[in-house]
Amino acid sequence: MTPPDPYTDLDTNGRSNPWTTLSRRTIYENPWILVREDQVLRPDGQPGIYGVVQYKNRAVGVLPVDDQGRIWLVGQHRYPLDAYSWEIPEGGCPTSETPEETALRELREETGLVAAQLELISTAHLSNSVSDELAYIFRATGLTEGPGDPEGCERIAIRRVEWDEAHAMLRRGEITDSMSVIALLEEAVRRLEARLGGESG
Repeated sequence: MTPPDPYTDLDTNGRSNPWTTLSRRTIYENPWILVREDQVLRPDGQPGIYGVVQYKNRAVGVLPVDDQGRIWLVGQHRYPLDAYSWEIPEGGCPTSETPEETALRELREETGLVAAQLELISTAHLSNSVSDELAYIFRATGLTEGPGDPEGCERIAIRRVEWDEAHAMLRRGEITDSMSVIALLEEAVRRLEARLGGESG
């Protein structure tokens, strides 16, 4: 089988897929992920394998911002990293829920907060060299405090911090979770644009 020529076999957008999939098989599966191994022809035409992690849920993160501009963060031990992580509230979005419904549910479960407004600020593929995981990241405002209800697999600490401290934690490398990094960078741009707009006005 001749592999596609990346310079002539172009799709309608002027981009090509230089990979050829010969076969695929499931290696492992549980209620949350499926791991498969594909036999492929690589872009250079040589045979190879490609391992892919397919996610059964979408990822959702939500950045809570209160009326004073403060940020709510949650902390928990992340098993795959064997390390403690400060991040925005996050969770998996099953097919039975919309990303917005999941964002509101995870926010309430992990922090006890109920949001009056929810804005989609970014979508992202979190590790596109090995997985198809798709994330929806929201900004929540109009917050009302209440009791949280974390899942049994979560032991969560909650912090409400001034924006400058949240941004400093990011700059110091204390926040490394990808959805949290994206959300805080989006927030930094939003605040910079608001300040510049106010100065120009």
